[in-house]
Amino acid sequence: MQDCGTIHLVGAGPGDPDLLTLRAARLIGRARLIVHDGLVSPEILALARSDARLVSVAKQRARHTLPQEQINALLVREARAGHDVVRLKGGDPFVFGRGGEEAEAARAAGVPVAIVPGISAANGAAAAAQIPLTHRDASSIVSFVAGQCKGLSEQDWAGLAGPGRTLVIYMGVKTAPQIAEKLMADGLAPDMPVAVIENGARPEMRVLRAPLAGLPDLVVDEQVVSPALIVIGAVSARTDTVLAQTAMEAAL
Repeated sequence: MQDCGTIHLVGAGPGDPDLLTLRAARLIGRARLIVHDGLVSPEILALARSDARLVSVAKQRARHTLPQEQINALLVREARAGHDVVRLKGGDPFVFGRGGEEAEAARAAGVPVAIVPGISAANGAAAAAQIPLTHRDASSIVSFVAGQCKGLSEQDWAGLAGPGRTLVIYMGVKTAPQIAEKLMADGLAPDMPVAVIENGARPEMRVLRAPLAGLPDLVVDEQVVSPALIVIGAVSARTDTVLAQTAMEAAL
């Protein structure tokens, strides 16, 4: 019987190949089979060997190339056939990447699984936009939430946003009106600063800003598309100019 292969759940980071971990880059470069999602940039896929088999299981809102259960089955089937599988995911596999579900499926099937963390979309995009997720003058708490989960209106976000806090929302472009309404109904000020980071850490990155009440119009007027993160809190108003001025004042 052929030896079982290993499933490697690999974080590809926010899209810039220079932000890959060394281990991720090595695995991508030698893999014969890469199963990747739609957030992995073409520049990263270009690092694969010329004879590698690239299988896209890209997910889009309300339409999946493969349901998650079938992706799990695909990974297990290939590993049981003796193939090492690089399951390549944007950001980090364990931050809204369903890596936990795939690892559980592998373990349940008796297939070896290894996790290679990546720079999360929140960390990578915020750094590229020079928005500090924490700042002694603005925020000491950071929360990550998904903006397109079922039952969004019933989710309890109380205390996740407000003075001294930063809220980072993944997958919130389509539900921006509901998000703004929900947060303001929970007592968040309509003029709370918001930044939308589209295509974070990529050449086409845009950083758009508005007050919370203006978030829905911003998304529509600027035709924001995924991948995009929404950062809510005082840190969103801190631009690179503000940070540079603060550094200059500290040096005097």
